[in-house]
Amino acid sequence: MPNKKSKDFFHFLSKSFKKLERLLFLVKALITPRQFIYVSCVLVGISSALAVIVLKTFAHAVYNLAQYFDSFLHLPYSNSIFPIIGILLTVLIVKKVLDGTLHQGTAQIMNAIARKNGILPRKQMYSQIITSSFTVGMGGSAGLESPITITGAAFGSNYAQNYHLSYKDRTLLLACGVAAGIAAAFNAPIAGVLFAIEVVLVEISITAFIPIMISAATGALVSAVVLNEDILLNFKQGDVVDYQNIPYYILLGLLSGFVSINYARTFRSIEKWFHKRKHPYRKALLGASMLAILIFFFPTLFGEGFESIKILANANPEKILDNTLLSNFKDNSWALLIFVGLTMLVKVYATGLTLGSGGNGGNFAPSLFVGSYLGFVVAKLINLIGLTDKISVSNFTLVGMAGILSGLFHAPLTAIFLIAEITGGYNLMVPLMIVSSISFAITKRFEVYSFDIKDLADKGEVFTDNRDKNMLNSIEVSKLITTDIKSVGESNSLEELIEVIKTSTQILFPVLDENEQLMGVIRLNEIRPIILSSFHVKHTSIKEVIRPPKEIILYDETADTMMEKFENSQTTLLPVLKNGKFIGFISKYHILEEYRKKLISMTID
Repeated sequence: MPNKKSKDFFHFLSKSFKKLERLLFLVKALITPRQFIYVSCVLVGISSALAVIVLKTFAHAVYNLAQYFDSFLHLPYSNSIFPIIGILLTVLIVKKVLDGTLHQGTAQIMNAIARKNGILPRKQMYSQIITSSFTVGMGGSAGLESPITITGAAFGSNYAQNYHLSYKDRTLLLACGVAAGIAAAFNAPIAGVLFAIEVVLVEISITAFIPIMISAATGALVSAVVLNEDILLNFKQGDVVDYQNIPYYILLGLLSGFVSINYARTFRSIEKWFHKRKHPYRKALLGASMLAILIFFFPTLFGEGFESIKILANANPEKILDNTLLSNFKDNSWALLIFVGLTMLVKVYATGLTLGSGGNGGNFAPSLFVGSYLGFVVAKLINLIGLTDKISVSNFTLVGMAGILSGLFHAPLTAIFLIAEITGGYNLMVPLMIVSSISFAITKRFEVYSFDIKDLADKGEVFTDNRDKNMLNSIEVSKLITTDIKSVGESNSLEELIEVIKTSTQILFPVLDENEQLMGVIRLNEIRPIILSSFHVKHTSIKEVIRPPKEIILYDETADTMMEKFENSQTTLLPVLKNGKFIGFISKYHILEEYRKKLISMTID
């Protein structure tokens, strides 16, 4: 019976994993902690690579299926239908299987490091694979790299939790999973290492490079052995670079920066528009239908779009017009230029509709898509208007990918080495450096935070480029509030206050009304001359010694903003309010002591 065979198979898998787990606990007991990290980073690398293989294979299979249907229809009708089905299935899975929640974007990884001690939920090890497979695999105009990095990070985090590793090792293995995922997705181990360091981790020691490099190399190796080369984004080395074209590369860098800014802001606007719509299925149907219309007119928006990037970078870019409404104009260079330019401009709307309506994916692949199309448009336009006939359209198509990736994610090193690795050489290194650095400089000027974390940064939840704020924001300040506080009422006499002082070690006394709301504070050092004089005690009321607090801390504030208030008030003790009511005091020294402990635990070596 098939059911019995399936049960036997899963039972066998379960027993095998338990045996492996016991073996690893034994290995951990027999070797040094550092050696166990080396073993662990290999296993995390393999796990991440396998996730990449599942995602990429499924997405490529569905893409081929859609092309098979189109070979009969000759118009992108089927391409338009698939994404609607995929997004609706994704929303259904999220609602029925994943408790209605699905976190998107690599910002979740940074948030886990900054505020959750490097802990990612166990369901992230499979939820990203399932949902992004349906969304992107069935034509949603997004990328698989963000789900891949989250899955890899979840493997690393949960592996570390399972084997009771420290915060430092947990964060390191989380980064190993990210590096292996990127390395496997592009067969680019150096780019995987740089992405993990440049985007995920802010500061690490040199010794932390070794496990990350091992994971990245493992992921790339497994992917290269198992995955068909056609599934990966790779190119033959570009044309020889003509250094007389450096001014045009500078122009490409400038345009990349401004296109990146426009992409980021437009995408966020689309997300906000969808966020106002609460009904998940209506929202999914609305967004997916709008996406279907875009794909009908611009079929290369279907899925990740890597196939179209390969076409543009090769000798016959006009093939990109096959099975489009402009297929009869393949020999017209201006028609090709206009089609590619318009597709580049609407890509952000296609990706925004895909993710805003409830699909799952990321913006890593779309950034490469937009960059390649931008590079093609710039080079093709220069050639067509006759400024020069020495522009390599292939080179500009490849270098443009680095420009948008660098600008959008603030990751110039990742962008440079990713394109260098997927082209199989370093022939384009100088143009890559020029375009990536200019694009990064422009976007950094107008967008302080990278595209993927801006929303979290605006909320004060994560600051990947500021280690102090990362550590402060990871402190659970609610545990540092002193709630066992003796208070007085506004109607109490000074004699009653003295009796409270006699049985307390406090130096600051809150004055509360009948609703537990803070009326002010009484500072012991200010009233000491008064309470030592019986005359003043008799003729001074509580109201006369109440002072307004120099600052007030709200219960849900971060430690970072609290420290700003301590600095502004030049005091070491401040009252804390929750829903308008006084709940206790918090000390600057307690926060600094917790910060010191975090500083020790967060040093990755």
